[in-house]
Amino acid sequence: MRLILVSIAISIAVSQSIHGTPPPGYKLVFDEEFNGPLSVSTWGTPPAKWIAHTPYAGDFGSAWFTGPNEPNAPSPFSVNNGILTIKAYQDPNRKNHWRSGLLSSVDTHGRGFSVALGYFECSMKLPSGAGVWPAFWLCGLNGLDKPRTTNWAEIDVLEGYGVNSTSHQNVHVWKPKGGEFSSVGNATKLEGTTDDFHLYGCLVAKDYIRFYFDGQQIWQTATTPEDLEPLYIMVNLALGGGWPIDQTPNPSYLYVHYIRAYAL
Repeated sequence: MRLILVSIAISIAVSQSIHGTPPPGYKLVFDEEFNGPLSVSTWGTPPAKWIAHTPYAGDFGSAWFTGPNEPNAPSPFSVNNGILTIKAYQDPNRKNHWRSGLLSSVDTHGRGFSVALGYFECSMKLPSGAGVWPAFWLCGLNGLDKPRTTNWAEIDVLEGYGVNSTSHQNVHVWKPKGGEFSSVGNATKLEGTTDDFHLYGCLVAKDYIRFYFDGQQIWQTATTPEDLEPLYIMVNLALGGGWPIDQTPNPSYLYVHYIRAYAL
């Protein structure tokens, strides 16, 4: 059974001066401030803080996620003045097929950062234009088991679409061999997400998963057993997601100020 909860037209406009504050009793356990060169490899060799594909399946959407050292393919990542830029662009060497970027905090073997029952937060300025599909999201580490034997979680803290300014939050539970076991979602009208940096947060607790925009709660849903597993972090600029990309601005940019995680 697929359950979708929708609350459209909640309009929130908050200044970027708001700084994230973890819940009482939580301490910082993961910190990416983009103050130096980005530590990323294509698949985790050599070891790095991030890899450039989803560790469970590689790519999705209408753009190829590209690592920093792929032949004849400029890196989609750049860092300047404490800001990560992820660039989506058409590659003239590959018949103008789109390329873009994704960062995952673990590799295909689960090596890297993950934590259970944490507070996760990302400061981002989203791209505008039809076809862009930025996201900040979490996945259960047990989804990387080989072979998979248990259900595993996906928590979309922010899933945006350039066709409108609606922010989506979703909690999926996936079956070991593919397909959804359960899904619940929310859509919230947010203003200014493409004009300035805003904070997207998620607290995974034993009772509820709570979602925040600029420090204000916008939605919550009951925690499932799968959500209690250690979760790793991903951030990306994908294209498509069911929307056409023939009018997508070339290039398009997602800007990320920081990514942090806290735990009890």
